[in-house]
Amino acid sequence: MTFLYPLKSFVPFFSFGKRLLAGCFEMRLSFMYVSFMLISTSLHSQTKSLEFLNLPGNATLSAMGGVNVSSASQHVNVFLSNPAMAGDTTNGWGSASYLFYFADIGMANFSHQHNFKKVGALSFGVQHLGYGQIEGYDEVGVATGVYNSGETSLFIGKSHRVNHFRLGANLKGTFSNVAGYRASALLVDLGGVFIHPHQDLTFGLVIKNLGFLLSEYSETSTTELPFDIQGGVSFKPEHMPVRFSFTAHHLTSFDILYYNPADESEIPNTLDKVLAHFNLGAEVLIHKHVNFLLGYNFLRHQELRLENAGGSSGISVGALVRVRNMELSISRTSYVASGSYQVSLSVNIEKLVSRK
Repeated sequence: MTFLYPLKSFVPFFSFGKRLLAGCFEMRLSFMYVSFMLISTSLHSQTKSLEFLNLPGNATLSAMGGVNVSSASQHVNVFLSNPAMAGDTTNGWGSASYLFYFADIGMANFSHQHNFKKVGALSFGVQHLGYGQIEGYDEVGVATGVYNSGETSLFIGKSHRVNHFRLGANLKGTFSNVAGYRASALLVDLGGVFIHPHQDLTFGLVIKNLGFLLSEYSETSTTELPFDIQGGVSFKPEHMPVRFSFTAHHLTSFDILYYNPADESEIPNTLDKVLAHFNLGAEVLIHKHVNFLLGYNFLRHQELRLENAGGSSGISVGALVRVRNMELSISRTSYVASGSYQVSLSVNIEKLVSRK
């Protein structure tokens, strides 16, 4: 590894600029059309729900800021972020991940990819967020009992590569049970990536959580699905051992920051509103089998920062280690006064079974 020529390392990207734009033009046209159709038919209601679908499904993603649709790293659980990123190199792999959130709240993820003779490789996943026990009360404050609450989503994904493009889709059945109130939905993720044939350069675009409710929490509730469009790029300069990722999210709405309109000091300026849509991630390639991970989420930082605390909110760190047919990653994400931790373990199940 060498850290020399930091400016020279970016020169190849300018020389490939025209070819990259031409190569991406076809994919951009198709996705712009689909995006327009999806935005025009998206749901608009008063109550947001199923937000657990936006939590990072693995420690690598969490360490890089929580949002990424273009990472070139091959992980079996990467299809949870963008179904198009599932590749043949992860056939036979399985992964388990757990997010230690706050209080008794935790999220478990399981994923596996298997190559079938007739249909090819399919990715399967389960995501469950447990809220623990919630005490219920009626309108006058009388206790009504204790409820076990949680939300679960079942995934099945398929991707297909055409030349330098890869397209994919996830079908998700999602179920929510919060303090005795239940809702369910059928959702779809549509994704695409452009993989440069010679450079370590990847563009990604994903349309997330498109679908409809199967059942509502109550007869009077109006639930809004967490629909989103995300796009990003990942690239590694030729002479730098770092892969950078820039991801834009919540592209269907400009003003996504929460603030008190009655307090003029809290009203964000235009720059803050723009930056709130971006997530930055970096993979420091320390060794062939060891990566150090960094991330910065502008939205999380701006919403959680306080006058005397929360300066590190939005910053995340982690590490990834590969040992033969196993991969371990850990992460820590900073919030106002504490942080959440996530651990992921991936194993090549088919190779381990064949050896036995």
